[in-house]
Amino acid sequence: MTVKVSVGGHLSIRGGYAKAAEVAYRLGAGAFQYFPKNPRSLTVKSFDKRDAERCRELSCKYDLLSVAHTPYPSNLAATPGDAGGQFERTVASLRNDLEIAEACGSVGIVVHFGTYKERNPLQGYQNIIQCINEVLNGWQGSAKLLIENQAGDHGDMGMTLEELVQIRKLCTSPEQIGFCLDTCHAFAAGMWTGEADKDFASKAEKLGYWDGLAAVHLNDSKYPVHSRKDRHARVGQGYIGEQGFLKLLEMKDIRRQPLILESETGEDGTYREDIERVKRWVEA
Repeated sequence: MTVKVSVGGHLSIRGGYAKAAEVAYRLGAGAFQYFPKNPRSLTVKSFDKRDAERCRELSCKYDLLSVAHTPYPSNLAATPGDAGGQFERTVASLRNDLEIAEACGSVGIVVHFGTYKERNPLQGYQNIIQCINEVLNGWQGSAKLLIENQAGDHGDMGMTLEELVQIRKLCTSPEQIGFCLDTCHAFAAGMWTGEADKDFASKAEKLGYWDGLAAVHLNDSKYPVHSRKDRHARVGQGYIGEQGFLKLLEMKDIRRQPLILESETGEDGTYREDIERVKRWVEA
């Protein structure tokens, strides 16, 4: 049976959530990603519920999958009670993002694994588990919290499949937690090494990673494998290259997720060209 592939890009919500869904449809996309609020602030947003409901309706009408990307200051590994209150602000912000994603009918909210700069990394992992548990405490929606793997440019955490799977297992509500695979980050970290990789798919299967995968950031890399640099390139135009993505897209567990482009747009200012490129790869 042919797997329907849903590919699209990260879109602005300047005109509202529903407008983003309209734009995705006009681009020929089957998916899109958006920031639920200001990407540089953890301030809780009072959002337009009618606009969000319209986004949900349009996504159903056009058969679109959407994903919300949480603000950049979100840090799952922040320490509870620290000066500045980043842990507490992250919890409140992520819960707000979940509510917006649920109203928009989105798959979930993507949040980076987290960074912890102190000496004991175990405390960082414990902070992540506590943060996720507090965010999901009492959550009844279908939108999931999606942990994104990291490139290694801000430390060693979040670079392996083992960490991602284990964090999910140790949380109180693993069924409400999923993964977002960023291909550039995975390549930069050496989690997945591109065209020549022979272990990623079987390792993901053995660990149970596929059971939680709910979204893919389909980004090429401006730097070679193991670079630990988070610099996205347009698909097929970086070090992963067309052959690397062709191998990746052979994996049915990848193809069935919303595939989100987060790089520069084409000459027309949209992701249309890259969306069509990915569609051709899938059909090849």
